[in-house]
Amino acid sequence: MKTDRILSLIGLAQKAGKVTSGEFSTEKSVKSGKAFLVIVADDASENTKKMFSNMCEYYEVPIYFLSDKETLGHYIGKEFRASLSVNDEGFAKSIRKQIDGLNQ
Repeated sequence: MKTDRILSLIGLAQKAGKVTSGEFSTEKSVKSGKAFLVIVADDASENTKKMFSNMCEYYEVPIYFLSDKETLGHYIGKEFRASLSVNDEGFAKSIRKQIDGLNQ
């Protein structure tokens, strides 16, 4: 499945130290202008989704809803993660390309 490629890219970005995860850290990286892309788990709470949607719209950061908390966490070597940001333009572009390819 294509999602695996996206998640693997996120995993690579994590290994390179270019991923921030967890609500507080993700929010911080968006507000400080470090985030090039935000990913929120599909099974995150409506509040979380709304908060990040509004924040990303305001700060003009692309946001995608993908996979579930357990899978997102697994790919970045953590337990559960409802949100993460990719803080590298190259990785963010590659991931967006894969996600946009999914939606066609």
